[in-house]
Amino acid sequence: MELRIEEDGINSYDEVMLIYRSALKQMNTRLEILSEEFQNTYKYNPIEHIKSRMKSGDSIARKLRRRGYEPSLENMVRHCNDIAGIRIICSFTSDIYHLADIIQKQEDIEVIMIKDYIKNPKASGYKSYHMVAKVPVYFSEQTIEAKVEIQIRTIAMDFWASLEHKIQYKFVGEAPEHIRRELLECSAMISALDAKMLSLNIEIQEQSEKEDREAALRERERRKAKLRAQGHELYRNEEEEW
Repeated sequence: MELRIEEDGINSYDEVMLIYRSALKQMNTRLEILSEEFQNTYKYNPIEHIKSRMKSGDSIARKLRRRGYEPSLENMVRHCNDIAGIRIICSFTSDIYHLADIIQKQEDIEVIMIKDYIKNPKASGYKSYHMVAKVPVYFSEQTIEAKVEIQIRTIAMDFWASLEHKIQYKFVGEAPEHIRRELLECSAMISALDAKMLSLNIEIQEQSEKEDREAALRERERRKAKLRAQGHELYRNEEEEW
């Protein structure tokens, strides 16, 4: 059941925030399980770390006013997709799309919006992969779906976004032109760095796989030689018995 004000009997801010907090916990738990599975089963974990946060009431009200809506529970639920937010930090850009695909394939999660700011960066240079998903929250008497915004980015992208956020906060969204220009240049450098690191990682994996194949081949040859030697010894023992 989708979260609706009044129709569900939900008519207070505290009740609504409980649902969003629960949806965030639900998503956090799923990602932690995925992280453990990657580590134990595949010996490689694309998830470096996970951050989560709940938007404050003041932030929600400011965002609604900026968009021309009155701050109300109904508008909050309908027009705010990032009340509950989770950020997944990865090592490589390939990890981002791998994780996004896994999340979309979970049967009881409905992805209702995707914004790929990696393939289509913002004018500022901001890059990240955003998804808005409806996550089921299981209560004692009903199941309610709440929206959770999921951001997936590399370590380098997160570093850039953190600095850009501080600058925008400092200058109230009106940073000097030369700072905006340099931020854009840094974004290009980060893209080049991510691409280079991904290329190096692929090369390292290919070299590792080659070494594993060569080691397996040497081990097979060693076993064959041992079997041949044992066979020769058996043949010689039979000759001595005659």
